[in-house]
Amino acid sequence: MSKDHTIEAVGPASRRSGPGSVALKLVVVAGADEGKEAPFDAKAVIGADPSCTLVLTDRSVSRKHVEMERSGARILVRDLGSRNGTLFNGATLRDGEVPVGAVLQLGDTSVAIQPRLFVREVAPSEARAFGELLGDSIAMREMFAILSRIAPTTVPVLVEGESGTGKELAARSIHAASTRASAPYVVFDCASVPSELAESELFGHKKGAFSGATENRAGAFQRAHGGTLCLDEMGELPLDLQPKLLRALESGEVRPVGEDATRKVDVRVVASTNRDLHAEVQRGRFRADLLYRLEVVKVRIPPLRQRPEDIPGLVTKLLSGSGIAGPIGGDNLTRLMAYSWPGNVRELRNVLTRAVALAPAPRFDALALNLGPSASGPATIGVDFPGVARPLPFKEAKAQLLASFERAYVSALLERHPGNLQQAASAAGLSRKHLYNLMKAIEEGTPSADE
Repeated sequence: MSKDHTIEAVGPASRRSGPGSVALKLVVVAGADEGKEAPFDAKAVIGADPSCTLVLTDRSVSRKHVEMERSGARILVRDLGSRNGTLFNGATLRDGEVPVGAVLQLGDTSVAIQPRLFVREVAPSEARAFGELLGDSIAMREMFAILSRIAPTTVPVLVEGESGTGKELAARSIHAASTRASAPYVVFDCASVPSELAESELFGHKKGAFSGATENRAGAFQRAHGGTLCLDEMGELPLDLQPKLLRALESGEVRPVGEDATRKVDVRVVASTNRDLHAEVQRGRFRADLLYRLEVVKVRIPPLRQRPEDIPGLVTKLLSGSGIAGPIGGDNLTRLMAYSWPGNVRELRNVLTRAVALAPAPRFDALALNLGPSASGPATIGVDFPGVARPLPFKEAKAQLLASFERAYVSALLERHPGNLQQAASAAGLSRKHLYNLMKAIEEGTPSADE
């Protein structure tokens, strides 16, 4: 399986389970035994005793510390009179119910309950598509096999990938293949909502709760009730809002701003990010307990530069209905497959859209492809950056990388702020003039000047 994937295939235990159920495992996510795992089928006991299902070496853990039992979709937890107790969300848990993805604190050890979808090997799907995602490569077909398996369940999913790889398409495709397909699909863009409005947009607000709240408003959770909530660019969520999101995920309840009562919500969460959230946890910018709750199942969409064999199919799909005729081949296809695509599929789509609009003739071989410098041939293609795998002179390689970055950055910026150059410039921390000059330099293929 590709190293970009961290999902495992459903093991034999899950195939023995009933319809819609998922086999589980216990994973030590913090403590002396970090990384240790044990299956959790019908019952499990955690403690220091060798007879336990998950045996811990932590001296603060009792010999038989806590017992767990599955009852249908419910997970029942009972502390066995341990000397240091069992904590869930910071509160002592003696006898209660927790969800899949819950993290229990036993002494100095944290144990997560996760689906046993993690065996590091899965047969590639025979299909060349999953919903709106396309790909002939082994990496994409492995991901399709995983997504088709977890889509019918209700477990949270974390989709990772660089900007432009299609993370939101993956979330939408998971929803479409789920049992909630006929229910609402709501996207909450964590990056585009001002921090002071994020709580209201996510959980809703009551009329008069704050200045400008002229009427009651349902938040994203309530609008997605019964369906799927996509938390796009999860790594951008303000740190002070993360505990409230965790509480909503754990309890299935939200409290609109200005209200005292909570409201029940039934939502399946699919989160996406282009950040390394584990690194963000280490930097103190993201809560570890929220990450464990979100990455019950995690998939990573590989960047386009790592799967050039997918480009012919993507080009065919993206040109569908454009009126462009002729075989997808020749020099133009060679150039597309040689380019490093820092902006991924989004950049491919933009390049083709621009070329079709300016095409002198409705044929693929007549398209004038405006690519970055790294499209000049295989000698400029690196493993991850232009000019690295087969080194170019340093200055030339650096110029190619800068040009590719600028093109991808501006493309994504303008897509996020369509038709509003001033807003785009402000979001980028640039003057309007600087952004205009940068766009002009990109179109002309000339180096931009630092300002």
